[in-house]
Amino acid sequence: MDNNKIIDGKFISNQIREKIKFFGNKLIEKTGKKPGLAVVLVGENPASRVYVKNKIEKTNEVGFNSIEHRLDENVSEEKLLDLVNLLNNDSNVQGILVQLPLPKHIDSDKVLDTILPVKDVDGFHAENVGKLWSGLNSLVPCTPLGCSILLKKISPDLSGKKAVIIGRSNIVGKPMASLLLSMNATVTIAHSRTKNIEQLVKSADVLVAAVGIPEMVKGDWIKENAIVIDVGINRIEREGKRVLVGDVDYEECLNNASKITPVPGGVGPMTIACLLLNTLLTSYLQFNEDPIELSSFLE
Repeated sequence: MDNNKIIDGKFISNQIREKIKFFGNKLIEKTGKKPGLAVVLVGENPASRVYVKNKIEKTNEVGFNSIEHRLDENVSEEKLLDLVNLLNNDSNVQGILVQLPLPKHIDSDKVLDTILPVKDVDGFHAENVGKLWSGLNSLVPCTPLGCSILLKKISPDLSGKKAVIIGRSNIVGKPMASLLLSMNATVTIAHSRTKNIEQLVKSADVLVAAVGIPEMVKGDWIKENAIVIDVGINRIEREGKRVLVGDVDYEECLNNASKITPVPGGVGPMTIACLLLNTLLTSYLQFNEDPIELSSFLE
């Protein structure tokens, strides 16, 4: 295995969290205030519980306040909205994250759009989405932001490169397209109804796979020396064991790719690092301090 091809998301996310801690400490020293991240978990979804546990742990590691609210699966939409409004008005909370998915009786869009845009560290509020597509400063969804940082670390200039995204979700696919356009790539979004998807992927200098189908992308789909960013996290049975795999067949795609993210250890750690980064960036704004440039975290 050629280790030079592997994009080490753990290592890069550690670097970013160290810088977050550095800038966070400077902010705390100057203002006497500590950034606060509130995480709201509804129900007992096992995957969500693991994600929330990791987020809280990393929040504490960088020296921010971590505020956790756990609500019953049957909580009413009204009570959840009341909690969000309470957090909106809490000066000790700079970032609010409502863990998805929410139970079916709750309107997720309504909940997400109730969060103040400046506290929307997930970047899902309609105002932040609109600003992102308009090229204005906004809080960017964490996973696409993490992918863009990985790309900027390994290939700062994507001008004229062809980028293909598999997946059109509001969480990854669409915001990823906007970020790649801002990096001057030529962007195509593919999805479940795209015809000749294999041929499309074969033309890509950069592939971002975020479709949620285990190992859908095969090795012979990958253009020689393409960069492969695998967002997928799928649990499958293999040889009697439950294993994590991405949306690309890692072992096969490793041959043609110039760089590739593993699963786990690629995009996943970057998502949590970018959640903390968003919390830091918006804390500077809310504490009326000069904003930090994202470029400070790419060095």
